[in-house]
Amino acid sequence: MNALLTLTLVIGIIWFVPLVCRKIHVPSIVGFILAGIVIGPSVLDLVGETPALQILGSLGMLYIMFQSGSEIDINDFKQYKYRSLFFGLCTFIIPFGLGLITSQYLLPYGWLPSLLLGAMYGSHTLMTYPIVSRYGVQKNVAVNITVGATMVAIILSLIILAIVEGWSRSAQSITDYAVQLVLVAVFLLTVLWLFPRFARMFFKRYRDPISEFMVVMLMLVGSALLADLAGLEGILGAFLCGVSLNRLLPNRSPLMGRINFVGNSIFVPLFLISVGLMIDIHAFWSGWTTVTIAVVMVITKLIGKSLSAWIAQVVFRFSKHERQLVFGLSHATAAGTLAIVTIAYQMGLLSSEVLNASVLMILVLCTTASFITEHAAKELALQESAKLESDHEDDYWLLTSVGRDLRPTLREIGEMATLDNIEIKQSADWQDVSNLVEHTSKSVIVYHESQPINTIYRLVVAVPRYAEKERDFITCFGLVRRLAGELGAKVVFYAHPDTQVALQAMCRRPGKYLRASFRTMEGWEEIGILSQTIMDNDMLILLSSRKSTASYNPLFEDIPTMLGEHFTGYNSMVVYPEQLTGGPDMDTLLSEMPPASKTWSLLTRCKRMVKHILRMDDHTQA
Repeated sequence: MNALLTLTLVIGIIWFVPLVCRKIHVPSIVGFILAGIVIGPSVLDLVGETPALQILGSLGMLYIMFQSGSEIDINDFKQYKYRSLFFGLCTFIIPFGLGLITSQYLLPYGWLPSLLLGAMYGSHTLMTYPIVSRYGVQKNVAVNITVGATMVAIILSLIILAIVEGWSRSAQSITDYAVQLVLVAVFLLTVLWLFPRFARMFFKRYRDPISEFMVVMLMLVGSALLADLAGLEGILGAFLCGVSLNRLLPNRSPLMGRINFVGNSIFVPLFLISVGLMIDIHAFWSGWTTVTIAVVMVITKLIGKSLSAWIAQVVFRFSKHERQLVFGLSHATAAGTLAIVTIAYQMGLLSSEVLNASVLMILVLCTTASFITEHAAKELALQESAKLESDHEDDYWLLTSVGRDLRPTLREIGEMATLDNIEIKQSADWQDVSNLVEHTSKSVIVYHESQPINTIYRLVVAVPRYAEKERDFITCFGLVRRLAGELGAKVVFYAHPDTQVALQAMCRRPGKYLRASFRTMEGWEEIGILSQTIMDNDMLILLSSRKSTASYNPLFEDIPTMLGEHFTGYNSMVVYPEQLTGGPDMDTLLSEMPPASKTWSLLTRCKRMVKHILRMDDHTQA
């Protein structure tokens, strides 16, 4: 196949697969491997295992292990180190032991392949962590313990791989072993001690983005090379390099953004596609061997990880949903398993049937883990939101209007929304409102009335992006829910897709159910959409925020002008949530958002604009 045609096909797959996977709620890793199978020799035979693709795929494998190490939060690991170590040992040893038994007596295999299969069962990858982040429960104790345990499981798996690789070689003299031991010591000293100090010095002295990125790439490949020279696998060096540079590469940093972008856009997809190219799809129906191995693998992994999650629940007193969350996070497998099976296959320690079965196991487990994690994260988010709302039932509210004296109506709104501890003030202009908001930390409502509030038929609520990260978001949602209930009004939320997830979850809470519809608004700059859809008997509710908060947007300063130009003849309410101290800063919150929402925001925006043009009459159907 022509090289340019191959390149075009591969790039097209890298672009298209995440879009489809996001639509059907399946991890991208599944899509890339399946795409590799389809275009590979066993199906369409469009692309073969070329040397260039193998090199890029190998770099992708190193990238995956580097990212696994760099994503470990060292501070959280230190905080829960003993619990993480305990669960890490449980979630590795139990599946590992079951793997040895099933490999010896059910498959059967020799000791070396059995050890490798056990290491595959014991390892796991945080493939479903973005789901946890999307629901805002990433600070849950169960999540932090599982993240720390991931590092323990991966290290143990790589150690097993190194041991098996050493045993598979021809006998060595005592001198050779001594030399190798020295090389291993030099490798560990260089990667764990020298590299972080060199990187810190380099980053202080040089601020060039390209130089920063290239020095990280050099240390990544250099760590893999040193591991190989020491008689270890390069993936162990890549993982330890990620761990050693962890503190210097915070998730919110531009450098880490560039690293993740290059890796997730090029190298990692190429590695996953190259794995798919090695798969012989005909093996699945030409005989029962591959299918049998895959079934044994899946069952062994699920039993081992479920037992580990149950032990964690008993020991750490987790709730049912926390146990499900731990299980969902810990039974998904990708990086470690793919690395182990690929290397072992290339060394001749595992057969092609095991390779095919391992890929099938990965596809099954990644898919099931996504659904289990999403269910558990959603339930935990609901529980936390209910607790937060009960904690804010007695919040202090300040109600005001601009120009026109609406104090009787403001008091009525306070009663309708069952707001305790209210204070009513009259503002001369929006400058008065700004001063009021600036000099109080309490929730502020600015109300404008064009028609009696009891004639309102629909509440149109504009929610800024990241509003779900605000600590008083629950209170604002409760305000909308209670107003809608008292007025008998429909509710339409305009929000970013990520924020819609939180809103939809809260609308479905038992006992606090709210029937609402949702429209997409990618950013506050699209607020003009509301002026095209708002109707008579609608009330516009804008959730604003103060400076230095997660959801703050400089465009909030233009709210008075926007209301005067586009919404003069409508009732409107601007809500400034309570400014609570001690909350997370904006950069931290931004770093916790899933990378997919940032990667595809432009494409999503274009899609929504086209849909809006085609459905200009949506407001007539509302």
